[in-house]
Amino acid sequence: MYYFDNAATTFPKPDRVYDKVYEAMKEYAANPGRSGHKMALKANREVYDARVLISKFFHIEDCFNLIFTPNCTTALNMAIQGTLKEGDHVITTSMEHNSVLRPIKHLELLGVENTIVYADENGSISTDSIKKAIRTNTKMIAMTHVSNLTGTIMPIEEVGELAKSKGILFLVDASQSAGVIPIDVNKTNIDFLAFPGHKGLLGPQGTGGLFIRDGLRTDTIIQGGTGSESYSIYQPEIMPDKFESGTLNMPGIVGLKEGLNYILETGIENIRKKEEELSKFFIEELRKIEVVKIYGPTDIKQRVGVVPINIMDMDSSEISYILDDRYDIYVRPGLHCSPLAHETIGTMEQGAVRFSFGPFNTEEEVEYLIRAIFEITKQI
Repeated sequence: MYYFDNAATTFPKPDRVYDKVYEAMKEYAANPGRSGHKMALKANREVYDARVLISKFFHIEDCFNLIFTPNCTTALNMAIQGTLKEGDHVITTSMEHNSVLRPIKHLELLGVENTIVYADENGSISTDSIKKAIRTNTKMIAMTHVSNLTGTIMPIEEVGELAKSKGILFLVDASQSAGVIPIDVNKTNIDFLAFPGHKGLLGPQGTGGLFIRDGLRTDTIIQGGTGSESYSIYQPEIMPDKFESGTLNMPGIVGLKEGLNYILETGIENIRKKEEELSKFFIEELRKIEVVKIYGPTDIKQRVGVVPINIMDMDSSEISYILDDRYDIYVRPGLHCSPLAHETIGTMEQGAVRFSFGPFNTEEEVEYLIRAIFEITKQI
């Protein structure tokens, strides 16, 4: 089995992730922050330790400004729908995942205005184009750090500085960058950082988080039990309880902590370097095959280990099926929940075959992948 779908979910995980999840399920799978018995206290301590570790990783000063969520989509919805109100204006980009575009389009029906800034054919966004879209009622800029389609790295440092200078809130979707590219919420002037646990952070599915900068007024879109202020029928305002209704995925959060520990021990710079090397090798070899079209930046430093391609006019799903059926290679075809991104690079009808590399892929696996693609092109 050859797995190149890490942009969807990284696989495999470090063994320590599996071990810790199993240990949590077997030994202390009680409700954190609820009961006062030993199992519940142990579960609560593990969640707290994970919150502290992740906060340090993103340079978040107060760990209680970090909210655990079931996934990045929930985190993005919390930031977007909890902040924007009728009459507000939000700027976003054509390279966004539907987890950004759909909440914004939903709010459009409720009187929230939006401007979608289009990228160039490589998926790159210019800060100037965002600056030109600013209005007097612009409340938020919401953008991805890295495109899930082209792997393009966006200029969030420049955009963050622009947003700060204009008094505009800045929301960053770190779905494809968390765990691969260092992120400092303070240096980058990020007000909201949404991230998944199951991708670059190497944690289990069903985990994610949202950083909310201290002092921001954001409403919760989910209310319920928090374990705090149980005497009241109103949602508490204290952080993080205000945004963490219901039982947390404690075993998943424990696994996420171990995924992060693996990254810290391995070195995020080493993970990034390996993915760059694999991507560079893959792209350079594919360029030798005339019928293969590669999308995204040509400069490897301007992208992460996400490489979409097409072979002539073949349907992307057909290529994916052949890779799976004949070569046991797993990839992601289609539109990748990013229709405007495909419209931007001209693949709306055909889709694209996305190859995404992770820390456990090897050069030998990529060589096998290249041979498979070469064989497919010879059969056309």
